Amino acid sequence: MTVRTISIKSVTTPGMGTLSFFEAKHDLDFAIKRIYYIHGVPAGTQRGGHAHKKLRQILFCPYGSITIKLDNGKETAEVLLDAPDKGLIVEHNMWRDMIWNQENSVLCVAASEYYDPDDYIRDYDAFKAYVAAAEGEE
Repeated sequence: MTVRTISIKSVTTPGMGTLSFFEAKHDLDFAIKRIYYIHGVPAGTQRGGHAHKKLRQILFCPYGSITIKLDNGKETAEVLLDAPDKGLIVEHNMWRDMIWNQENSVLCVAASEYYDPDDYIRDYDAFKAYVAAAEGEE
């Protein structure tokens, strides 16, 4: 399984903080159509539990600590997002679970597609069947 993280560019101005950024088509190989964030989640909470058929994302945690568990149907991996300059690219056909390690952590997401409920696979067995069928088409 290929897990791809990126270093988010940052510019620090002494005494004034740091501005961090990434750009579609420069740092990401997809255009961004939607941005959202998840906050106010108690420590120990697990969210996610789904995959996407088309959607690609970059996840980053500007505050706190969140573990991202990834599963491509054959292999699993975990990535700790605990720094504002670390981004995780999550491709389509990838099951994901997110675990909040720290109270009030913030997970930000930039997505390649507009919200489409039909793009979600929310049942793990259906995900495994979908991935197996997709591999058979290749």
